[in-house]
Amino acid sequence: MPAQDLVSAELTLTGRLTTASNATFLGGIGEVTVVYKPIAGEHPLWDFPNGTLAHRELAAYLVSEVLGWNVVPHTWLRDGPLGVGMVQLWQEQDPAQNAVDLVPTDEMPSTGWKHVLEGQDQSGRSVALIHEDSPALRHMAVFDVLVNNADRKGNHVLAMADGHRYGVDHGLTFHSDNKLRTVLWGWLGDALTAEELDGIDRLMEGLHGQLGQTLAGLLSAEEIDSLGARCSRLRLTRRFPAPSGEMPAVPWPLF
Repeated sequence: MPAQDLVSAELTLTGRLTTASNATFLGGIGEVTVVYKPIAGEHPLWDFPNGTLAHRELAAYLVSEVLGWNVVPHTWLRDGPLGVGMVQLWQEQDPAQNAVDLVPTDEMPSTGWKHVLEGQDQSGRSVALIHEDSPALRHMAVFDVLVNNADRKGNHVLAMADGHRYGVDHGLTFHSDNKLRTVLWGWLGDALTAEELDGIDRLMEGLHGQLGQTLAGLLSAEEIDSLGARCSRLRLTRRFPAPSGEMPAVPWPLF
C-alpha cells in the first residue's frame, strides 16, 4: 500500500489489546494490519507531560531510522476512529523464539545468552533473567540508552522468524532526566563496536539537520538537547553504561 494511503485510507478497528496500560487497538488499513494508540486513550503520568506518548513513539521510530538498525516498526501519526494517535505496522513474532527469558538459575545456558539478574518466582525457586547475545539485540540496547527508554520490558522485544528483533511500546522515552529501565543490561561495561559508534555518529549528524527539525515538532527543546547529550556521552565513553540514579534499573513487571 502506498505511504499516503496509510495516512488517508480508512482505519478500521478489529480488536483491543487489553494487556496494554493505555488504550491500544488492533486495526486494519485495507489489507495492512496495524496497532493504533489514540492520544485520547493515554493515561496521565506523573513524570511525562499529558498527551505526548504518541509523539514519543513517532520520535523513537525516526531515531531508529537514522541509526539505520530498523529497531522500531514503521510508525506514523494519523486520525482514526478515536481521534489522532500513533499507528504502527503489526509484526507477527515467532512463537518458537524468546529473545528475553526467565529460566531456573541452575538451567542457564552456557553460551549465546547474557545474564542480567536473579530472583525468586512465586514458588520460591531461584530464577534468572537472561537475554540472547545477538547483534540485533545489542542494537536495541544502544537505542534504548540513546532514547532514554524507561520501559523496555521483555515482551516489548519481538523475536522475528528471520532473526530480526523489533522493539515496541516507546511512549516512555526521551525524558530529560535519566529514566533508563530495561531488561537488556547484559552488555554492561562492554565496548561498543565500530558499527554501533557509526550509528551514533549518524544520529548526532541528523540532530543538526532534518531529524532535529522534525523532532522539534514532537519533543521539547530540553528533551532534544538531552538526546544530543546522551549521544555525546556514549560516543565519548564508547561503552555500554551502568545503571545510575535512584530509579530502578529494570521495569516492573519484567514482562
